Amino acid sequence: MLSFVQARYPQLWPWIQLMRLDRPVGTLLLLWPTLWAVWIAGQGSPSIGTVIIFTLGVIVMRAAGCVINDFADRNIDGQVKRTEGRPLATGALSGKQALMLFCALAAVAFVLVLFLNTFTILLSFGALALAVLYPFMKRYTHLPQVVLGAAFSWAIPMAFAAETNSVPAIAWLLYTANLLWTVAYDTEYAMVDRDDDLKIGVKSTAILFGEMDKLMIGALQAMTLFALWLLGRQLSFGAFWLAGLAIAAGLFIYQHWLMRERSRDGCFQAFLNNQWVGLVVFIGLLGEYLS
Repeated sequence: MLSFVQARYPQLWPWIQLMRLDRPVGTLLLLWPTLWAVWIAGQGSPSIGTVIIFTLGVIVMRAAGCVINDFADRNIDGQVKRTEGRPLATGALSGKQALMLFCALAAVAFVLVLFLNTFTILLSFGALALAVLYPFMKRYTHLPQVVLGAAFSWAIPMAFAAETNSVPAIAWLLYTANLLWTVAYDTEYAMVDRDDDLKIGVKSTAILFGEMDKLMIGALQAMTLFALWLLGRQLSFGAFWLAGLAIAAGLFIYQHWLMRERSRDGCFQAFLNNQWVGLVVFIGLLGEYLS
């Protein structure tokens, strides 16, 4: 489909690239934990409306986050090998066009959330603030991945608010697990650009961790699994949940094998592998409720 659009309507392709619609992995990394939260909040039977709204919201807000990220990085993306071909870096689109698109996407996301309750609507402003804040953090702190984790996890309390009109403690435990996981996989992502980032002065956890990068990623992944295990224990989950976590642990180990030489391609493949982590945890969750 996208190849058809690129060939038939080449003028649209820079806009698709700007929203990363041609790279769905980021959307999946945001979608899986959102669906975890929706299913848990709905006790295995969430409303169809909530599922649709949050799925569409993930797609729209991930696109909006990519747009504002590229706007913030428009003067430095051209100096990084992985991002030198992005539309704002090449001049295919302007900063003004990017801001207009971001506002349009934010407006669409807000329309979607208006179909939910007042508590969820109020929480949505936090999602917007985090989406805008994250791209600028790499200039001021070595922990932009933590801000990204907060942003990528914000749909979790929103899902509980939408389904139950409250945000119980278990929602924050899931939030913590996802934040830890996000920092882990975005550190893998940052390892791809580490050499370029050091030259241009951009900060990241990959730079902060230095030679301890793989050790720290392993620790974050272990804490993620522990938090998810605690979550399952509180929800009285059994074999399906534990099987999902065991497979996720195996995928984490595989990621470390991919990163063993810290090559750009190896680190990037390790990052991409996380889409399957989110999927197997969701399958384990579905197994618990269906059984």
